[in-house]
Amino acid sequence: MSQTNPGYVPGVCNIGKGEIARRRTVGIAALVFAVVSGYTLLMADDVARSARWALFFPLLVSAIGFIQARNKFCLAYGLVGTFNFGKISEMEKVFDAESKKSDRKKALSILIQAIIAAGVVTAIFVWIP
Repeated sequence: MSQTNPGYVPGVCNIGKGEIARRRTVGIAALVFAVVSGYTLLMADDVARSARWALFFPLLVSAIGFIQARNKFCLAYGLVGTFNFGKISEMEKVFDAESKKSDRKKALSILIQAIIAAGVVTAIFVWIP
């Protein structure tokens, strides 16, 4: 397949409505898991404070999901050189080298933003008495 889809903009937008909704759902589910887990860790008397660092992973998944939805850009698709504006998981390939480079840059930006967001929230949670 070619990159003739009018919705695809290298480094800006590589997913359509269905994929955006999917990422938002993942973000919400991971956030709910993190909140429930965090509450459980706070209420437990016999759990080491260092166990709170484990919240980084669900918070990271949540941040990635929300950031991807907001940016209309899939991190994984950007890294492997694909995009999708049709049915979920029916990807098309990006053939242009410059477009791939732009997509990878955007994907790494999303990953860095998510790591920072999850790291800050996790550190605050660990710091809470």
